[in-house]
Amino acid sequence: MASRSGLNFSVLTADEVEQALDDLARLRIAVFAAWPYLYDGDADYEARYLKHFAASPGAVVVAARDGNGHMVGAATAAPLSDHADEFAAPFARIGLDPDDFFYLAESVLLPEYRGQGAGREFFAMREAAGRAQGFEQAVFASVLRPEDHPARPDDYVALNAFWQRLGYEPYPGLLVEFSWRDQGETEESVKPLQIWGREL
Repeated sequence: MASRSGLNFSVLTADEVEQALDDLARLRIAVFAAWPYLYDGDADYEARYLKHFAASPGAVVVAARDGNGHMVGAATAAPLSDHADEFAAPFARIGLDPDDFFYLAESVLLPEYRGQGAGREFFAMREAAGRAQGFEQAVFASVLRPEDHPARPDDYVALNAFWQRLGYEPYPGLLVEFSWRDQGETEESVKPLQIWGREL
């Protein structure tokens, strides 16, 4: 499927997901190095994380390729109960069944392709995949950073308004804690993430 950005979007088959793991790792490391993630990418961590993701029977990868066939963006999703325990446990603690939620995990796109509709395409195609699997609720998590964080760019604009235009709202008080190593850190540290969701 082509978009006005000139990118071609497709949902990868299980075999294609396996073949795309190196591209996914490359994109995650490149895009998540920037604010607000500040992720200090590690190939070994990526291999473990993506192997676990790909093992889910409900795993979905939407690939965005340029006119030369190069993967320049990707978005992933899977049943929440198949994702890391750190994400499912907070739902269970407040009486929500993790099995009821389709989790929209990463959405990564190289900077030169942003602002042309790829984000909407990523959401729409993952939501369609969730509905096809019988889910009625989609959720994702956004990292929370202090307003006065020294690495925060002066021109940074949060994506909250974009997510709300797509029908998502934050779940009050539903936070996830997840660890990764920030740029400049020697060890992983825990970050809070806000859960957002909508009905499919």
